[in-house]
Amino acid sequence: MNPAIRKKFLGRSWLVLWGVMLPTWSEASDLLNVWQAAQQHDLAYQAAAAGHQAGATQKDQASALWRPTLQASGTEGRMSSQSQIQGAQFSAPGFFPATNNANFNTSINGGLLQRWSVQGRQPLISGDRLAQGRELDLKSQVAELEWANARQDLILRTVQRYFEVVLAQEALRVARQQTLAVERALAEVQRKFELGEVPVTDTHEALARREAMKAQVLAAEANLQMKQQALGDMTGINSDELTLAVPYSGALPTAGASLNDWLMDASNHNLQWQEKSLQVEIARQEAKRYGALSSSSVDLVGEVDSDHLTGSGNYGSASNTLRTSLVGVQVTIPLYSGGMRSAHQDEKTYLARQAQAESEQVHQLVLLSTREAWLGVTTGTQRAEALAHAMTASDDRVNSTHLGQQVGDRSTLDLLNAQSEAASTRLAWLQARIDVLINRLRLSALGGHLEDSDLQGVNALLTLSPSDPK
Repeated sequence: MNPAIRKKFLGRSWLVLWGVMLPTWSEASDLLNVWQAAQQHDLAYQAAAAGHQAGATQKDQASALWRPTLQASGTEGRMSSQSQIQGAQFSAPGFFPATNNANFNTSINGGLLQRWSVQGRQPLISGDRLAQGRELDLKSQVAELEWANARQDLILRTVQRYFEVVLAQEALRVARQQTLAVERALAEVQRKFELGEVPVTDTHEALARREAMKAQVLAAEANLQMKQQALGDMTGINSDELTLAVPYSGALPTAGASLNDWLMDASNHNLQWQEKSLQVEIARQEAKRYGALSSSSVDLVGEVDSDHLTGSGNYGSASNTLRTSLVGVQVTIPLYSGGMRSAHQDEKTYLARQAQAESEQVHQLVLLSTREAWLGVTTGTQRAEALAHAMTASDDRVNSTHLGQQVGDRSTLDLLNAQSEAASTRLAWLQARIDVLINRLRLSALGGHLEDSDLQGVNALLTLSPSDPK
């Protein structure tokens, strides 16, 4: 993408983040390390790399269509030959006059045949080759777009799986903290119950909440293992050895441009839509290969042949040698194919219409996804800010509920509910921040210019120690 255009769409999003790079910790580059490892180990990316290399050869194939071809063949074996010539004129040195109406007979039974042939062909005019060459060039361009799209997709999948592990770790950490809080509350309730200060229902409520938290911890542990395995499969890294950082603090990126600008950018540069548009043109070129004008061809041809047959037959020993050579122009015009070519052309024409409809559908989906990602960034930032305030209010509620419980105005269940709501709010706040980051990356990908530098912008927001939002 043009640097000036890219700067316009970055705006104060990632560029601002780089300018205020957080002085956090050396391992904050783990996201970049994971990305580098994913490039080496992700199977889908490796398959895309092989496809890209295969696509690069199609340009060579297109060029080769108009180059001369040369082939040689040779045969050796046993052959029988009988020939009769009648009405020939015979003449020889010392034999005068020439004899008319002469007959010649030759015969070789099971003789030794030695045959070789060299043929060359240079295409001059061919509608089929012209369409096929354009098709191969277009397929090569498609391979380039697929490779670029695979790289963008890998960035998105890497970030997605990275943050899935982050959220799973945070959910487990919060669940364990809640379990400890419930254990402390249960111990305090049991002590007060023994002193007769609280009813037995408080004890039952605390016991039930403790068992529920144990189940939640087990579920969180299983979820974390699955997310770690998915990340490990992609990167080849043992996730247990990684200390993943979390986007606890820092200014979230902005969309950097208006929705209309992003929609226009996606219409002009989205890789998937460009790929589909090329597929439409490929389908049209395939249909042209079966048209009437493409059926005929003109080639410059050359050929040298030699047949040598030796042996014996009805008239004794014999040897026959035949050598021919040819240089000329060959014109090929198909006259009738039983309807096969027209049927092929109809098929390819309908497939081209199908590709056109699919291209328009992809365009609609791209614009819809762009709108969704843009709203995810703009409204997501506001949602994260609102949840930050809600998190502060939830913490205040926990403190006031705890004081109320100590003086008898609030029950143990009230306190546990307040703690649970505070924990859920914190997780929702973290999820909202991560959603903004992912939607910002998706927005760049939909515009066709997601790069490593965008990943560095996300990495700048990662820290080890949680801190409340300001």
